[in-house]
Amino acid sequence: MRHYLSALAVGPFGMGPLELVIILAIVVVLFGATRIGDIGKGIGRGIREFRREVRDGDDDKATKESAEPAGEKKS
Repeated sequence: MRHYLSALAVGPFGMGPLELVIILAIVVVLFGATRIGDIGKGIGRGIREFRREVRDGDDDKATKESAEPAGEKKS
């Protein structure tokens, strides 16, 4: 039974909750709470822009292909 319970306490990368809390505390000490919020906000903004560009890029490509005459596709 002990083996079963210890398997439940393992988080990502084989680390338990105590190790994750220690790493989080070190990150907060190194960067500060406000800086971590700014970093998270920047990462979120970058992901949103990337998704928008991927989505709009697909739409632009389809629009350009449909706008060209069928016999005159550019290579």
